[in-house]
Amino acid sequence: MQDVIIIGAGPCGLSAAIECERRGLSTHIIEKHSLVHSIYLYPTHMQFFSTAELLEIGDIPFPSPNEKPFRYEALSYYRKVADHYNLSISQYEEAVSVESLADQTFIVHTVDRSGQKQRYEARNVVISTGYFDHPNYIGVPGEDLDKVTHYFREAHPYTGMKVAIIGGSNSAVDAAMELIRVGAQIDMIYRGEEVSENIKPWVRPVFEAMVQKEKIKVHVQSTVTEIRQNSISIRNHDGQITEIENDFVLALTGFRPDRKLLTSCGVELDGDMEKPVFNPETMESNVPGLYVAGVIASGRNANEVFIETGRRHGLAIAEHISASRRTAQTD
Repeated sequence: MQDVIIIGAGPCGLSAAIECERRGLSTHIIEKHSLVHSIYLYPTHMQFFSTAELLEIGDIPFPSPNEKPFRYEALSYYRKVADHYNLSISQYEEAVSVESLADQTFIVHTVDRSGQKQRYEARNVVISTGYFDHPNYIGVPGEDLDKVTHYFREAHPYTGMKVAIIGGSNSAVDAAMELIRVGAQIDMIYRGEEVSENIKPWVRPVFEAMVQKEKIKVHVQSTVTEIRQNSISIRNHDGQITEIENDFVLALTGFRPDRKLLTSCGVELDGDMEKPVFNPETMESNVPGLYVAGVIASGRNANEVFIETGRRHGLAIAEHISASRRTAQTD
């Protein structure tokens, strides 16, 4: 019987494990992929919006020669933090359900990479799963073609190709800027009136200059209506349909958390955003002893919680579990 089972080995899950271990709570992490898998899925050369200090967990300094660290630095940092604290982690093992028992303990059911079923008993469970496994599909004909991806890793495969980028956030702009360097012809299609106001301030001027020079063609207030092997169709705000030649589509339309673990044990979801019901002071859900940490707490609005805010969830959780245990021992 573990004091705490944490599902998800992202920065927020690691932070929760560290804070629980510091308070003498036996802790184990279950991760269906590798350590900090969401960061691994970021574009290869991505630079963070946050400073290194805001990405730190466990009071371990994040050394970086850059004001804004890069993806490869974060991967190295979180590996070292997990090793420093000797965290107990089962990688490549997926938690498929959480069973809430009458005595207010839990059984976490898992399947490992060889298909073997496992079960873990715990007094408390923290669900800290990310969202990169579940892209927001646009739901148009042709989205399932091999030429379409919801993940951008690096520009090289698109050298000299006609590439459509669906989206107008930082990820879309970053991809466009990398694609320019390999001579890709870029069409950016975005349903809003202009690209996001939250574009990295050091990137926006360069991006706007590339648009003015027609290195990037931006279609605002527009949507993709169909994807074909050699072209795509775009509808603008007037309803006019335009067909353009196309080799590849990057549908960078964001991601959403998977809520099946929450609902498997009775956590309530609130409203259209499907945000789990929890106490923001303790991060405990409506199910006693079950907590949420990181982006899973934000429901469908994945941009509500970032590493710099979600990393603090673990402290609140650990404090509440410790206080509850002290109260129980006193009684």
